[in-house]
This record gives sequence, structure tokens and C-alpha cells, in this order.
Amino acid sequence: MMQELTNGFGKVYLTIAYDPANRWVHNDWIGYQTYAGIVAGADACLVPLRKHACPYLLNDNRQVIGPWDHAVEWIVTDWAPRAIAQGLTHFAHVVSPEALAAVSAEAMHIGISGQLEMKMFGDVEAAKAWLRQAQRAVAR
Repeated sequence: MMQELTNGFGKVYLTIAYDPANRWVHNDWIGYQTYAGIVAGADACLVPLRKHACPYLLNDNRQVIGPWDHAVEWIVTDWAPRAIAQGLTHFAHVVSPEALAAVSAEAMHIGISGQLEMKMFGDVEAAKAWLRQAQRAVAR
């Protein structure tokens, strides 16, 4: 089941879905991201992670426009510890090709480093392959 979050203009800025075939939660962020939207969206993605006892998150930012550094500190100090506490172990982050969004992603990566396995990707298929490899390693 997919959840869509919309902004004040009625535009979808995030879709969240649990992918049962791959056993991960897939976030697809779209457009400019406000602080309030990031908080609401990141908190909303905790629900399927918890519901499915899912340790894997595919966070796709390829369609994000502009910086979102206004929320990096909150992600690092508030959201990430809660996600980790409920079992998140692997965070595959697909970076926007837009330069300002990529800078925000790097700041988040630095902040989260050491708290869980997080890797940044320019390609969604590489991110999926990394998550599958992590799942195989756990299954051994």
C-alpha cells in the first residue's frame, strides 16, 4: 500500500510504500522540500518501517529540487535515532542530480555516519543492489 503526502498546494511531495518483494520501505521525494514537509514525511515513513519490522530504507531524492539543509539537523538528531531504535539498519539514499540538494544529502550523510549503515548513490539500481547485498549478508 502506497501513501502519498501532499503540500499546501495539493501537490504530492512524497510517496511512501513498503515493497514486500524486496522487503524495504521506498520513499520517493518530489520537488522543493519544506521543513514541515520533511518532518511530516520522515515521521510518516517510520510507520511502515515499524509495521513491517523493516531494517531497510530506499530513500529516493532524484526528483528533489533545491536545498533541504534546513532539516538536516532534525533528521540527524531526532529522526535517525528514533528510526534506529525501531530497527532501521540500512539507509540507501539516492541523491538528486540538483547541486543544492546533493549538498544537503552530504551534510545528512556526515551527521548520520556511524549511527547506521548509510550509503549515497547517484543511481537507484545501485542503491537497490546495495540493499539486496546487505539482506543477503544478514541471511547468511
